[in-house]
Amino acid sequence: MDDTDNGNSEFIPHHRDKQLARPDQVLPDTLQLIPLASRPYFPVLVQPIVVDQDPWGESIRLVTESAHKLIAMSFAPSAGKGVPQPEDICIIGCVARIHRLHESKGKLQFIAQGVRRFRIREWLKRVPPYVVRVEYFDSPPIEDESQLRAYAMSIINIIKELMTLNPLYNEELKQYLNYFDPNEPSPLADFAAAITSADAVELQDILETIPLLERMEKVLLMIGKELEVARLQAKITEQMQEQVSEQQKEFFLRQQLKVIQQELGISKDDRESDVEKFSERLEHLDTPDHVAKRVDDELQKLQVLDPSSAEYGVTRNYLDWVTSVPWGVFSEDQLDLAHARKVLDRDHDGLDDVKQRMIEFLAIGAYRGEIAGSILLLVGPPGVGKTSLGKSVASALGRKFYQFSLGGMRDEAEIKGHRRTYIGAMPGKMIQALKEVEVCNPVIMLDEIDKVGASYQGDPASALLEVLDPEQNSEFLDHYLDLRVDLSKVLFICTANQLDTIPAALLDRMEVIRLAGYLTEEKLLIAKHHLWKRQLKRAGVPASKLKITVGALRKVIDGYAREAGVRALEKQLGRIVRKTVVSLLEDDNQKISVGIANLEEYLGAPMFTKQHPHRGVGVVTGLAWTAMGGTTLTIEASRIHDGSRGFKQTGQLGDVMRESAQIAYSFVASHLKELKGIESFFDDAFVHLHVPEGATPKDGPSAGITMASALLSLAKGKKVRREMAMTGELTLTGRVLPVGGIREKVIGARRASLKELILPADNQRDFDEMPDYLKKGLRVSFVSHFNEVADLCFRS
Repeated sequence: MDDTDNGNSEFIPHHRDKQLARPDQVLPDTLQLIPLASRPYFPVLVQPIVVDQDPWGESIRLVTESAHKLIAMSFAPSAGKGVPQPEDICIIGCVARIHRLHESKGKLQFIAQGVRRFRIREWLKRVPPYVVRVEYFDSPPIEDESQLRAYAMSIINIIKELMTLNPLYNEELKQYLNYFDPNEPSPLADFAAAITSADAVELQDILETIPLLERMEKVLLMIGKELEVARLQAKITEQMQEQVSEQQKEFFLRQQLKVIQQELGISKDDRESDVEKFSERLEHLDTPDHVAKRVDDELQKLQVLDPSSAEYGVTRNYLDWVTSVPWGVFSEDQLDLAHARKVLDRDHDGLDDVKQRMIEFLAIGAYRGEIAGSILLLVGPPGVGKTSLGKSVASALGRKFYQFSLGGMRDEAEIKGHRRTYIGAMPGKMIQALKEVEVCNPVIMLDEIDKVGASYQGDPASALLEVLDPEQNSEFLDHYLDLRVDLSKVLFICTANQLDTIPAALLDRMEVIRLAGYLTEEKLLIAKHHLWKRQLKRAGVPASKLKITVGALRKVIDGYAREAGVRALEKQLGRIVRKTVVSLLEDDNQKISVGIANLEEYLGAPMFTKQHPHRGVGVVTGLAWTAMGGTTLTIEASRIHDGSRGFKQTGQLGDVMRESAQIAYSFVASHLKELKGIESFFDDAFVHLHVPEGATPKDGPSAGITMASALLSLAKGKKVRREMAMTGELTLTGRVLPVGGIREKVIGARRASLKELILPADNQRDFDEMPDYLKKGLRVSFVSHFNEVADLCFRS
């Protein structure tokens, strides 16, 4: 709130020949008062004072407009923590005259000329700015002049010695000694106390000590301590200067030696400097024998090469990389499961089964004492937290984290490095990662492993076989280093959106953990705890100025961001924040609350509306898996005409899905009597089977029973008895075979508010392994033959 400039305090002595004369003896008894935060003020000082314009500006201006220009200043220990209350302010202070008032950036600065001690008799105004009635202390009588003179001489002697030890107060002390002598002991005692670095409470005690002899005793003890501190400081300074002098001496000698060596032709060149640098690096590493031998050979070759030759540059770059690999350097793992749970729960809402799987993985490492030889593959739709989950695992283990993307990589040299004979050759990503993290056991995340390409330059996926095989990566060979590097202590975490494009040999080396996606309630928690706060932080908007209701968040999730992940949700929240920032710039004092009623003002009309699955004759809802997560798929069958028998499929179906449609048509047509349909229905009917959203390619066998159910509904002339969804592959004999993506499909069904599902019997194990919150409220029938499907769909 206010402060005093303690350095180089200016003292203007009370001398009749000077411009600032001794203040008048008649002083007002009513004064404006300001508290001081740093230390008390003494009557003999003239120093700059800085105070906040609010709330002390009014007091300062009233004083400057008065004739006497006097203001009361008292020490308040709590003044730096806000405006102090009257009971927090010391009752004894110093009255001072204000000179040279200056205002700048909410602060007031003035020169305060100390005048006399005072005591507060009465508080006339107890709220800032304070007004008090005071009484002044008369000059204390001199009781024992000889004793006071002795104290004064002792204080002066100490001050003189301080001048030699601490030049900071040199000019002020000289000026004071020129104008005051031991015959004026009271100002001498005050000035001696003021120049010390004593505690503010001790200085206040000096200010409150009125008897002169007692005050000088306290001041002598205080300034004696200051002298001891100054002596110790001078000793430390002297030692430091001696060390600096030694360093300067060594520097000059080295420069002279360098000149002499140059004259004699024995000075070190860049080659010797490089050799020294690489040798020093190796001293701090635990290099294997084969590495040390290779480095020694290369160092010997470097010493005989001409620095201007191309081979020298190649060898130097090679040694630079080899000595930058952290051979034998490992970070210590934090194998604390409680800490790991805390980190995972802090960074992620939902994904309870995935987090439990990660805890189990860490538990094995904790029980064994180390985590090594592990390659995890996180598979799931975009935006479900695969990359952030890898970062959380690294944080839980206390390991360094390195991430790079494999998407679009077409050159195996990106993984295994280039031969160093090529121009611009460098090691692969694995060696680069070790160099950057400076340990041999980091967590390395390989993003988008399902999007690795291939070209004439090689197949990176095949190069990854050596990296991601626990049996081989302890002897990983980088082409550039041409040395065996141990990657067995590295924890590899890969991410992918789908498994179909990952080579089987590579997939076999990884432990797959699936992240199916989030339900609405999980997205709601993520938005509240992470996404909304992140958007506010990025925009610099205080949470008090912009709020969003839970209902609005739920409407954003249902109406604008129905995908499995949360990226689209975060984008929509970012749109809301951007639009509100425009309003805040127009009126910064307003507070905005986004609710259900005004949500469309920010995001427009919802992109998704609440739709119930379409029901009708020949219309059945299926479940499908996509790279974006599970979803529902409507199958429509219609009889076009009775002129001739035929079957047509549309909807941009893939080859496998077309075959599934043919199988469904053949099975239903050949078993109509058994399925209680019109036996001759397909004899002269031309049937059209369509899968809506024709612009979207579709493929896979899992819609077999759905297509057959749609055809049977058409043949029976009856619609499915109630809203349900199904998935399963159908054979010509009517068997229902298992399909993949059950978890994603169940989540898609829940997102579409479907409560009754039909799944293959062989997929019951997949369903049972799902967490309870996904299975809650669902009626699931497991079937092994299509007759069971028909019974569930059309029984009365």
